[in-house]
Amino acid sequence: MNTREKILKFIEQEKQISANKIVEHFDLSRWGIYKHLNKLLEEKKIDKIGKPPKVFYILSRPIKESKEYIVDEHIKNFIEAKFLNISPNGIKTMGWNGFVLWCQKRDLDVVVSARDYVKIMEKYDSLKNNQLIDGNQKMKSTFLKIFLDKIFYLDFYSIERFGKTKLGKKLLYAKQSQDRKLIKDLSDSIKDPIKTLIKKYNIGAILFIPPTVKREIQFMRELEKSLDLNLPSIKITKVKTPIIVPQKTLSKLEDRIENARTTFVVEESRQYSNVLLIDDAIGSGATINEIARQVRERNISKGKIIGLAITGSLKGFDVISEV
Repeated sequence: MNTREKILKFIEQEKQISANKIVEHFDLSRWGIYKHLNKLLEEKKIDKIGKPPKVFYILSRPIKESKEYIVDEHIKNFIEAKFLNISPNGIKTMGWNGFVLWCQKRDLDVVVSARDYVKIMEKYDSLKNNQLIDGNQKMKSTFLKIFLDKIFYLDFYSIERFGKTKLGKKLLYAKQSQDRKLIKDLSDSIKDPIKTLIKKYNIGAILFIPPTVKREIQFMRELEKSLDLNLPSIKITKVKTPIIVPQKTLSKLEDRIENARTTFVVEESRQYSNVLLIDDAIGSGATINEIARQVRERNISKGKIIGLAITGSLKGFDVISEV
């Protein structure tokens, strides 16, 4: 048994172990241990959990060889590009291997599920035009008066049977983990369609919808920095109330509208042509519609007000409470 196999056996025995403990156990140089660990990670025999300085290594859950599943090449390539699996212990697995793991965890037939996944995803993808989903009909079915000229989503938050989309998962875990690396990854995946939208509608300024929940690292602020769109940013304040009531805790549309109307104040004094409002996820649409009302009534926009959400829902009034 060579050193790498011994390290693997030791990790299996200890269940989860730090690099320091491995170094102590084998009396090898730190460089040598990390060389073996990186190779085992590359071979997907182990995973690592945690963040420096507290990182631990665990055995990877075995994946049945993909060659056991005979699927059309188009299906496999589609899933390779679209699927993201995040395990309960925070391990990210992309593409086909992630899909196989997801199915195995639920005792699902991989081949049948793969066909169904592609069929369902292609149905939703058919609703996209230039990577954008038109959300105007949803808003019309929800509100009597809409203050946005256009509203788009980059993707749906979730779909039937398979749950959150790849972008939905990235958004959820980037927000909940407050991890700048995850936010940067999300930003990189949405920057191009946002730039295309800015160019198409000749956007003069951007307003990032502020958060309603206090966090050490605020997602929208980090996203704004990471996107670096090189356009003026419209100033907006989230008013502090005696008791903070996050939008996601409100299940009635009327309550969401009242919350948005009384707790957000657009303070901008300058005027712009077309304005883009960017939100992370649109459930009811109450917040972005009410902020658009202020932008219009204060004559901040002399042209169109365009709304954009990273994710949204297809149906009318909805509550995406996770984000």
